[in-house]
Amino acid sequence: MPRTRKLAALLLSLAALFAAASAQAEPALWVVKGPHATVYLFGSVHALKKDQPWRSPKIDAAIQQSGSLWLEVPNIDDEQSLQPLILQLGLDPQHPLSTKLTKEQIARLDQIAKSVGLPAGEASLDPMKPWLAAVTLGVMPIMQAGFDPKSGVEYTLKPEFDKANKPVKGFETAEQQLHLFADMSDKTQVDYLASELDDYESSLDNFRKLIDAWYAGDDATMDQILSAELRDKYPDLYQTLIVHRNEGFASQIQTLLKADGTVFVAVGAGHLVGKDGVPSLLEKQGYKVARQ
Repeated sequence: MPRTRKLAALLLSLAALFAAASAQAEPALWVVKGPHATVYLFGSVHALKKDQPWRSPKIDAAIQQSGSLWLEVPNIDDEQSLQPLILQLGLDPQHPLSTKLTKEQIARLDQIAKSVGLPAGEASLDPMKPWLAAVTLGVMPIMQAGFDPKSGVEYTLKPEFDKANKPVKGFETAEQQLHLFADMSDKTQVDYLASELDDYESSLDNFRKLIDAWYAGDDATMDQILSAELRDKYPDLYQTLIVHRNEGFASQIQTLLKADGTVFVAVGAGHLVGKDGVPSLLEKQGYKVARQ
């Protein structure tokens, strides 16, 4: 009997440990408080599979308590107004993509374009500016693997807040975001495309690793996947896409913290991790940022 009791106690202890580990394995959520305001910070993934639920009681409670939602861009579902902007800022047929790349890069681009279902290969992308070609190559294998932007965090949250008549706002506009890419120097744009060409074979595997790390709330791994190589190999690109935007997000969040009410902020997970992440920037300004 004593041996049976010991075994039962051991099994209960193991069950408790597994339960605790399971409870911790959820996407990261932070909370920051001002004198009369509370801001939740949630790192989103912009594309998920339809059968990948990510909500938890803790996240649901923060959403329910929040009177407004702040995203990177508020009108994420307005594809009709986005398409003309992409054509305007992303195409440059007078200066074909092939004139800006080395022969080796053109051959690599042609190979990859054909592998993702573009029969004409590089010629299909030739009217594009380098930044748009880079974005296209970054998105296509992920979508082919079944990850859908319309299953992403933002597309889930926005209708929920709309239905509850809670405001949905944005730190940036779609036009501002596109200008971040379109206004880069030719060199930085080509660097961006080169990074996609270099990492293409590992991009889908890295994205899956990113999703796993996101589900586990593993900030260090997310920072490694999303930012480390960009910081080291393409520092100008890192400053443009990560650092400067994070500074803008943090500045606007400080304004929210000086107001009243509870706000749920959902921006790309890469903006919340690492030494240049929004939580770190807010801490440097004297705010206490607590991991939930």
